[in-house]
Amino acid sequence: MEPKQLVMIIEDEVMLLQAIEKKLKNVGFETVSFTKATDALRYFDGGGAKPDAIWLDFYLEDDIDGIAFMQKLNEKPELSSIPVVVVSNSASQEKVNAMIALGVKKYMLKAENRLEDIATTIHQVLSPRNEQKQ
Repeated sequence: MEPKQLVMIIEDEVMLLQAIEKKLKNVGFETVSFTKATDALRYFDGGGAKPDAIWLDFYLEDDIDGIAFMQKLNEKPELSSIPVVVVSNSASQEKVNAMIALGVKKYMLKAENRLEDIATTIHQVLSPRNEQKQ
């Protein structure tokens, strides 16, 4: 049996974080979760398992934002290839463009998407990686 794919969730709204974890686990993913991007970066520095994808909230209370997180992620060649899906409450074209330029695979608005839609998007960004493994 093939191991489940690991999705890192970085979301500062605890109730939403718990709902995301539950949804992703229900559709077959393992999860590792953080309410702060700096804690997620420390997880990598501590040798934590490399996730297959990252769910990233753009705005994180009392923490670095999505752009700063992506810049730090891209500083590490072994992490820069992880597909990242940004899920946020707002999306100016400038912000979306900046995130795409940093390697984000998809930028989604929370208000316009259900958790199921976002879980489907995670599966879609992982599909090319799954095909490469075969």
